[in-house]
Amino acid sequence: MSGILLLEQALNGLQLGLMLFLLAAGLTLVFGIMDMVNLAHGSLYMVGAYLIATATQASGSFWWGLAAGVAGTAFFGVLLEVSVLRRLYRRDHVTQVLGTFAILLMCNETVRMIWGSQPLSLNPPAALSGPVELLPGFFYPAFRLLIIVVGLATALLLYLLVTRTRLGMQVRAGASNRDMALAMGTNVQRLFTAVFGLGAALCALAGGMLGPLLAVQVGMGESILILAFVVIVIGGIGSIRGALVGALLVGMVDSGGRTLLPMVFESLFGAALAADAAPAVASILIYVLMAAVLFFKPRGLFPAHG
Repeated sequence: MSGILLLEQALNGLQLGLMLFLLAAGLTLVFGIMDMVNLAHGSLYMVGAYLIATATQASGSFWWGLAAGVAGTAFFGVLLEVSVLRRLYRRDHVTQVLGTFAILLMCNETVRMIWGSQPLSLNPPAALSGPVELLPGFFYPAFRLLIIVVGLATALLLYLLVTRTRLGMQVRAGASNRDMALAMGTNVQRLFTAVFGLGAALCALAGGMLGPLLAVQVGMGESILILAFVVIVIGGIGSIRGALVGALLVGMVDSGGRTLLPMVFESLFGAALAADAAPAVASILIYVLMAAVLFFKPRGLFPAHG
């Protein structure tokens, strides 16, 4: 096992973790402020990826497509919240799960009707399509480095927004104690609309960044939604810091486990058993991590206080 391999897997885990953070940030605030389970959150990631791919093909520019897709998804998220989701705030969690799952299915079928069943291609900018030599003999894809930079910059901006602005103060108050925030005059309904629109924009940004690496296809948000829920459970519901730490932990464990476990199993048990057992064990590592965190910290690593 070489140092180059470990560095590569660390960068892969950082990239995955930062993209999961973009998805989990809005989801954890929605859950923390309004106590709402939103299974349609992954659909915003899918819609964002489709809008960005379409706008990129129409404009010929990845950057214009990214900007248009993020703005369009934010508008769609606000429209969805105002027209449908507000009616689910005061309902129980079972109703919220059923209602947002129905929205997820409708989004899947609407995307299928508009764009068809075949995946769309989303190509990275030509200048970032090749590798970059970070160390002598170590090349890493330039677009993956861009994903890391965008993820870190977005995390920093979101941190400053939440900790240094009046809106962020209201968000933290709503996540910690919604009833007290209402009593102090915070318009929680308007606040939730703003948070939901921001969460939709972050989902679209993640879709645009991951689209060139993964297929832009119907149902792409469902598998990554599960990871986003794992992230907010590990980090603590309602906590931006918890979402970031949880996302990085999940990214590192998932990327490292899928690469390193087969090597460990092969050295211990032989190639035949490693080929069958290692992928299965690697696929459940993040759930083992979640169970371990909840055993010692039932509310997550950094839960919102309240």
